[in-house]
Amino acid sequence: MVYPIAKIILPPIINLWIKETNGLENIPVKEPFIIAANHESYMDHFLIITTFVIHLDKKIHFLAKKEHFSNPIKSVWHKWAGAIPLDRKAKGTEALRWAIKLLKDGEVIGIHPEGTRSLTGKLQKGKTGVARLALAARVPVLPVGLIGTFEILPKGRYIPKLKKAAMNIGKPMHFNKYYNKKITKRLSRKITDEIMRQIAGLCGQKYNF
Repeated sequence: MVYPIAKIILPPIINLWIKETNGLENIPVKEPFIIAANHESYMDHFLIITTFVIHLDKKIHFLAKKEHFSNPIKSVWHKWAGAIPLDRKAKGTEALRWAIKLLKDGEVIGIHPEGTRSLTGKLQKGKTGVARLALAARVPVLPVGLIGTFEILPKGRYIPKLKKAAMNIGKPMHFNKYYNKKITKRLSRKITDEIMRQIAGLCGQKYNF
């Protein structure tokens, strides 16, 4: 019962922090896909989930480090949002298996390739889990660039400032030509960097890795 109620209550609240959203027409509506966005703030999840839930009318399952599920407050939010616990010590293997299954069942997965929030608001080096997931599930990646969320709620702050953020949604990235190739470290890095460069362009930054 929580999901349909929150779907109505959350958007008007979260929209107080959204200045503009561009590229909604790029969101696939008939196929599963991966949302890949830069990560500057806890606000990122709220903005992405609110925007995409309204557009798709379905949950967005984010990969989140398992430590969040041991915190009573964070645990409630992550469970409601359908978050997938990721064990970094195990290299996220189980989380990836879970995410692949959801994608094959037609669901949408959200992931921050950087792996953790930026301490400065600048892009960090992307981790290759996003590429491995896209290739294993054979789904497109939708790059998303968030601008201004760091100024609203940077790491270490718990009360968001009343500032505005923008979201730019790019066109789906398809990697069909790699589906029959072995998923090597080199290939995963190549694809991850392609995705990160798209995200960088959408959030007005440079990807210097």
